[in-house]
Amino acid sequence: MQTHTEGSGQCTSNFVYTNGSDVYLGQAAHCAGTGEATDTDGCEAASLPLGTRVEIDGASRPGTIVYSSWLTMQGRGESDANACDFNDLALVKVDPADVSKVNPSVPGFGGPTGSAAGVANAATVYSYGNSSLRGGVTALSPKQGAVVNSTGDGWSHTVYTVTPGIPGDSGSGFVDAQGRPFGTLSTLAIAPTPASNGVSNLSRELAYAQANGLGGLTLANGTQAFSPNIVGAILGAA
Repeated sequence: MQTHTEGSGQCTSNFVYTNGSDVYLGQAAHCAGTGEATDTDGCEAASLPLGTRVEIDGASRPGTIVYSSWLTMQGRGESDANACDFNDLALVKVDPADVSKVNPSVPGFGGPTGSAAGVANAATVYSYGNSSLRGGVTALSPKQGAVVNSTGDGWSHTVYTVTPGIPGDSGSGFVDAQGRPFGTLSTLAIAPTPASNGVSNLSRELAYAQANGLGGLTLANGTQAFSPNIVGAILGAA
C-alpha cells in the first residue's frame, strides 16, 4: 500500500512485521526525511520524529512511526559508513482498528515466504511498486528484474527491473525467485547503471532493528502461495 508521511512525502510499504502483539508496515526511513532528496546518509540526514502520523491507503486511521533506522543510528552515533548509507528501514504501527484489514501477501505474486535471505548477483527478483505517478495504471506496478551487483560491503544491491522503480515506489519490498524477502527499495540510480535501483539488504536492516530495541520483531509470511509469473501478475493488476 502507499503511505503518506505527515510533513514529508509518499512511499510504498514493503512487508508486514509483528512483535507478537502489534502489527507494523515497513517503509523506507527516508520517507520521513525533512532535507533534500539527495540526503541519503542516515547518520546525518534530518528526519521527522518517532510518533509522526502516517496515512495508509485503505486504513480508517493513521499509523505512527515507531522505529526509524536513521534516528536509531543517529542516537547510537553509528560509525559504519555502509550502514549510514544503506540502512533505510522504518516501521509504521498499524492502528488496532485496522489490523484485521492487513494482508502480508505481495500483490500479484503472493508470498513472501520464509525469513529474510541473501541474494546472489544475476539472480532473478520481483517487486511491486505502487507510486501514484503511474496515474492508476496498476499493470505497471509488478516488476521482474535481476541483481546487477552488491555494494557497501553487502549492505545494498544494485537491481535492474522492467519497469524501474520511480518516486513513490521508495520502500517497496523485493523477493527472490523463491519468494524469499531480501530487500527494500532505497534509491533510484542515475549512474553507473541508469534506471537501476539501490535495494537495501533486508536481513541486515532487520538485524539492526532487532539489536536496538526490537528483539521480538519478525516478518510475516504471505497468506497466498508465491508465483514468479510476471505475466500473471501484470494481468491480475490490470
